[in-house]
Amino acid sequence: MPFTPGLELSRRFYLEAVRPLLHQALPHTPHSAARLGTGSEVLGYDTPRSADHEWGPRLQLYLGAADAREHAGRLNTVLSERLPKTFLGHPTHFAPTGEDPGKDIRVMTPTDGPVHHRVEITDVTSWFTAQLGFDPTAAITPDNWLTTPTQRLAELTSGAVFHDGLGTLTALRATLRWYPHDVWLRILARHWRRVSEEEAFVGRCGEVGDELGSAVVAARLIRDLMRLCLLMDRRYPPYSKWLGTAFSRTATGRRLTPVLASALAATDWRTRERHLAEAYEAVGALHNRLGLTVPVDPSTRPYHSRPFRVLGAERFAEALSAAMKKPRSDE
Repeated sequence: MPFTPGLELSRRFYLEAVRPLLHQALPHTPHSAARLGTGSEVLGYDTPRSADHEWGPRLQLYLGAADAREHAGRLNTVLSERLPKTFLGHPTHFAPTGEDPGKDIRVMTPTDGPVHHRVEITDVTSWFTAQLGFDPTAAITPDNWLTTPTQRLAELTSGAVFHDGLGTLTALRATLRWYPHDVWLRILARHWRRVSEEEAFVGRCGEVGDELGSAVVAARLIRDLMRLCLLMDRRYPPYSKWLGTAFSRTATGRRLTPVLASALAATDWRTRERHLAEAYEAVGALHNRLGLTVPVDPSTRPYHSRPFRVLGAERFAEALSAAMKKPRSDE
């Protein structure tokens, strides 16, 4: 059977199976429907391998807060009893995998009885608050933005909305789509400072014969550079499993992936440092093209009096900090 991406499967499941039952059970009740939250399909990275847990015909069904309180239980029962047992060849029943008793991890499994479906019936505010730890329909503070994992923000702003009869889901996702300007600058500055803290260590470890330590530092720096590139591209970096995939789908990623791979493959610190220097200069040039700060020289340079090639990444952090203190022309 050809693989159907999870978002398309969930969209058709909503349109062809869930919505007709909802209209019968709660006629004229406004609702929204989407596939958001956890799951590789939400980011568009699912493959046939994804079907081994928590993948399949599933979605969120949002009612108004009062309607959710009053009707969620009954609607859940209606769906359990009347949803088809399979949809497009996939079971709609999800059974526990049994691999982790402490977690409710389920997998599509055939059944002859009522289905334990993965249609999550809730309301918009409660669901988003549970995902984020704060109510995004109220004022979102800088601390809210800064303490929320980028993976979680990616999960809530990716995926797909199938219907927004409530008229609130699309607007809320637009609010979360990207950081306020000053928060964005602060996050970029924080990442540049992370680079500045370790960029000289690739050479220093290698100089004392610790090639393994040098390689570990290089890998950490590469991770920070990849995240920086995604952030400069206004994309929330996903967690480690999908970081390389997300990076490779950007213009900068397509250019720098061979360079960074060469840095990781290097067996001596001087070769490793040379590839990193090429990457540093490319990412520094990307920063300048954004026009967020005064231009910063992206050339690499010696690390003070030591024979290690670095970018001097703190210069970019300082430029961003200075930009945060200046009023914007559009304010």
